[in-house]
Amino acid sequence: MIKNTIVENLKRQIEKFQADIKAEKIGHVIEVFDGIAKLSGLSDIQASEMVTFANGEAGVVLNLEEDSVGVIILGEFSKIREGDEVRATGKILSVPVSDAQVSRVLNALGEPIDGKGAIKTDKRNPIEKVAPGVITRQGVSQAVQTGIKAIDALIPIGRGQRELIIGDRQTGKTAIAIDAILNQKGQDMICVYVSIGQKDSKLRKLQTRLEEGGAMEYTIIVSAGSSESAALSYIAPYTGVAIAEYFMDLGKDVLIIYDDLSKHAVAYREISLLLRRPPGREAFPGDVFYLHSRLLERACRRNKEYGGGSITALPIIETQSGDLSAYIPTNVISITDGQIFLETDLFYKGIRPAVNVGFSVSRVGSAAQIKAMKKVSGTLKLDLAQFRELEAFAQFGSDLDESTKNQLERGKRAVEVLKQPQYSPVKTEDQVVILYALTKGHMDSVAIDKIKLFEEGLIEYARKNAKVFYKEVIETKVFTEAGEQELVKVIEEFKGSFV
Repeated sequence: MIKNTIVENLKRQIEKFQADIKAEKIGHVIEVFDGIAKLSGLSDIQASEMVTFANGEAGVVLNLEEDSVGVIILGEFSKIREGDEVRATGKILSVPVSDAQVSRVLNALGEPIDGKGAIKTDKRNPIEKVAPGVITRQGVSQAVQTGIKAIDALIPIGRGQRELIIGDRQTGKTAIAIDAILNQKGQDMICVYVSIGQKDSKLRKLQTRLEEGGAMEYTIIVSAGSSESAALSYIAPYTGVAIAEYFMDLGKDVLIIYDDLSKHAVAYREISLLLRRPPGREAFPGDVFYLHSRLLERACRRNKEYGGGSITALPIIETQSGDLSAYIPTNVISITDGQIFLETDLFYKGIRPAVNVGFSVSRVGSAAQIKAMKKVSGTLKLDLAQFRELEAFAQFGSDLDESTKNQLERGKRAVEVLKQPQYSPVKTEDQVVILYALTKGHMDSVAIDKIKLFEEGLIEYARKNAKVFYKEVIETKVFTEAGEQELVKVIEEFKGSFV
């Protein structure tokens, strides 16, 4: 009787039993050094998959080798020891994305570091993603106004374009990017500034400048500081573009700045050499081109069927002594749709922004300009290029014919007009007025040292008295004959009163 009862109880327990078995992929640390770990026992793990170490730190799989896995550690690696257990998560590295990230400062993993509290969101975007296909894109035809006369008139940038800012140290590359962000106020554009390997003091100054200009209201800063590991500098630009893609998918326009990709390439070289990848030209691994191409290809303008959003990328590259033929500059030049080249000599001559018109180009060109700007700046680039040639030639001889002298004088005034102080973007309609006065010869009689005064006075006077012209340019982006006649009259009146 007792035997039967025991058997019945066992049967009931067996029927109720539910096995809660969890299969985990577990490996072990073979070696750990400089933010890199080599693991064994994870034979079926994926590239870019997250792993967790015994001390709670996370890592990302970068190398899949025959008998080991190379991982970059996203945190403190000094407490990780040889033989420690490592668990695969089965998840590809992703970052949180949310509307609440606007006006915040984030680290390379998308977490806030500005002391303003956590950001609650369930939505995450993978940092690595295939760029949108050709079918989903449309041509670049809408301008991104930077507020910098030399760029908006001569090297226009359009929504969905990738325009490289390139030059030596301390030539004003970041200043151009910050001016572009400041000028987006009221333009319905989200800005993402990715700081790679910059000093914390520089980032704080930049943040303060954006706050003073009211630009942090529509800006997100993603920072991987110079004191942080190479792994975070490597991941930061991908985090930035993953956040930008979230807004593009909502149909919004985004401007993203990578400052700078030279430091990004150096961080990747460091990681690659530690992982024993074979070095090639300038000690960079062979896939360094792919590093930047898969990042920059994600900038595009979507057509209406696919949401109509856009990402405009302004990558920054630092050159050594103006050498454009170095490995990383040539790579990024070939990926982007043009470059703004800043020249050290021009910078020290006081021509700022120090844009070299000859080496700078926008492959989108006037398609990214409003019609009014196209009308007034059509010949300006050619005039400036000819002026540079004539200026060099004129140093050797004093006997110049009248037309050459006139061309030189016009060129000097053009250079003066295109000078612009930092953090003072100029509205598009004001740029059109100034460039009209310049290209139509209305400034030819103004002394060169009075050009800036003339410019400021003319803008103020035209705003009050050329109301038809301003209304046309602001509302229709082009001016009619009536508007032009009004502007000519206003310029002549102002010239008469200008002393």
